[in-house]
Amino acid sequence: MAIPSFVDRVKFTVQAGNGGHGCASVHREKFKPLGGPDGGNGGDGGSVILRVDDSLSTLVDYHRQSLRKAANGEPGRGDNQHGAKADHLVLDVPTGTIVSDAETGEILADLTEPGEEFVVAQGGKGGLGNAALANAARKAPGFALLGEEGDSRVVQLELKVVADVGLVGFPSAGKSSLIAAISRARPKIADYPFTTLIPNLGVVVAGDVTYTVADVPGLIEGASEGKGLGFDFLRHIERCQAIVHVIDLGTYEPGRDPLTDLEVIEGELEAHGGLEDRVRLIALNKMDLPDARDLAEISRPELEKLGLPIFEISTKTGEGLNELKFRMAEIVAARRAALPEATPKPVIRPTPVARRKGTQEEFTIARKGDGDGGFVWRVRGDKPERWIRQTDFNNAEAVGYLADRLNRIGIEAKLLELGAEPGDAVAIGSGDNPVVFDFAPQIDIGAEALGRRGEDNRFESQRPAVARRRQLDAEYHAAKAEMEGDG
Repeated sequence: MAIPSFVDRVKFTVQAGNGGHGCASVHREKFKPLGGPDGGNGGDGGSVILRVDDSLSTLVDYHRQSLRKAANGEPGRGDNQHGAKADHLVLDVPTGTIVSDAETGEILADLTEPGEEFVVAQGGKGGLGNAALANAARKAPGFALLGEEGDSRVVQLELKVVADVGLVGFPSAGKSSLIAAISRARPKIADYPFTTLIPNLGVVVAGDVTYTVADVPGLIEGASEGKGLGFDFLRHIERCQAIVHVIDLGTYEPGRDPLTDLEVIEGELEAHGGLEDRVRLIALNKMDLPDARDLAEISRPELEKLGLPIFEISTKTGEGLNELKFRMAEIVAARRAALPEATPKPVIRPTPVARRKGTQEEFTIARKGDGDGGFVWRVRGDKPERWIRQTDFNNAEAVGYLADRLNRIGIEAKLLELGAEPGDAVAIGSGDNPVVFDFAPQIDIGAEALGRRGEDNRFESQRPAVARRRQLDAEYHAAKAEMEGDG
């Protein structure tokens, strides 16, 4: 099956790269097998970024693309070698692309400016190596932090053409011909219905005003019920500042006349919704045809009762086109002047955890039933959930370090305040698969014991041997010096 050339709505999964794991390594030299921690940090995973490219006009590049994935960060290595950060995956999209979460329907971004960027999936942070985790109280950590997983989400991209003026009307009313006559656009034009299968866009210059004009293909009566092509394309004029009704004066279809055509199209616009405040103009097209002028004269009194400006035009002879162009330019200029001054748009990215606004506490704790008559203490919060993801639960020192971190922000004290007892189930993490612990408060153990968590025991076990070796060396040199003195 052939891939269509114009696609204005797609859905696919974006997967940011995972951060590389930190390295737990010990520096080694000759005669110095345990020289201290030297594990490097893991590199950050690549993010998935949407960037507006004004040379694009379709989302066809993402048609039937089920997954777009950024690279993972490299893990850290020994000798203080940090893992490389992964490159971001940049996906170019047309101007006017709306990004939404396909599962919740939440609109994430509306990309309307060339070069504008949106981080749709944030890459995972790399884990710290044991060299970075060392400090005065924990000189030799025998563990490192894991890299965080990158964001993953299903997104929907929907294209809404960014045009100043939208042309609406029945098929073959001359919308594409009008765009071709007043701009340099060259859309496909023929003398049969539904010639236009995609919205056409043209750039028009009228005096010192430059603006864009787009048409809606295939809009007919019943479009709101799925007939024809136009209702699905009406989104492309939602951003327009003015709507021009292009009315065909050369049709011979029974039941068709300018006033009826206008009422039918207005009914479809109303059914679509959201276009009530747009300025309307009426363009009576094909004035070059026989009887067209008579039909215009007959229809004008009824059309004038609507209070809308009326222009008699011919896309073949050019009649009335300048007047229409400059009137559209006046409307666009006035609407632009009423808009607030544009400010440069920064790269849109998720707010860092530590700076997320609206968070009064670093965590919350609630007692939840587990469905079996028991209960669990559910801990939620950006910091504790992030720390859980960074912890290697196969390493006892890493688990001890996690316990110290949780205790430092007051989770253990809060649990005790709420009535938690040793052995109670405590769940930390988002979603349906949190990490569950048996509550074992460390507050009463004492600072001396807590200070030893996260220390590589190999260094501790080495210290007596080193001290004994130094003592023997001292005794040897003292004996040697005594013998030389006697000689």
